[in-house]
Amino acid sequence: MENIFKELKRTAGDKLPKHIGLILDGNRRWAKERNLNVNAGHLAGYETVKKRLYDLFDAGIKYLTIYALSLENARKRSPEELKYIYQIIKIAVETVKKEEIVKNEKVRFHVIGRLDLLPQDVRKKIDELIEYTKDHDQSFINLCIMYDGRAEIVDAVKSIVKDKIKAENVNEDLIKSRLYTYDFPEVDYIIRTGMDDGARISGFLLWDASYAEFRFRNDYWPAYSEDMLLEDLNDYVKRKRRLGE
Repeated sequence: MENIFKELKRTAGDKLPKHIGLILDGNRRWAKERNLNVNAGHLAGYETVKKRLYDLFDAGIKYLTIYALSLENARKRSPEELKYIYQIIKIAVETVKKEEIVKNEKVRFHVIGRLDLLPQDVRKKIDELIEYTKDHDQSFINLCIMYDGRAEIVDAVKSIVKDKIKAENVNEDLIKSRLYTYDFPEVDYIIRTGMDDGARISGFLLWDASYAEFRFRNDYWPAYSEDMLLEDLNDYVKRKRRLGE
């Protein structure tokens, strides 16, 4: 029997999004509902990421941006919780380097955000991941760590000012070239879990999300199953994107 995501790729083709953004929300609440330590939620969330990546690759999604740790969340988390999150990041790097799918799918990883705010050992691990996959050119993943969309735009503007570019030469293409996502297309579809109290994107890809489609789920990220992903991809395929028309 054909894999359901490969079948979707075959039947939906170019109707599927090229670039998906994932906002992984609800790890802590998932753990608390089960009377578990919040760190158990982060670990469960990490395991879900690994599973859904396989599905997304099977569906032929070429670009993926994952909102892993925002600047705002980093400020609110306790030192103990942050330490555990950093440990998961380091474990994830080592896992990725051993995954055959990374080689087979030629997945290139990039990590975006204000990485100078990370502990040195975590930054070193991230650099290892970027170096390890730098020559891969088939699938692309951005991990957003210490990220905020407004900070991204501020940093882009600072870069332009630093290079003393004249105002008349500043346009959308120039700004895009200075964003963290300079080599990614605009995001087509943003999926956010854990949205049981509204619908927002919390500073995620503010520039690139101008014409994105959105999908908000009450389900917490650790519970995000292949059936949910399949449902969300099918939902996107049925939409008619106007892109400003």
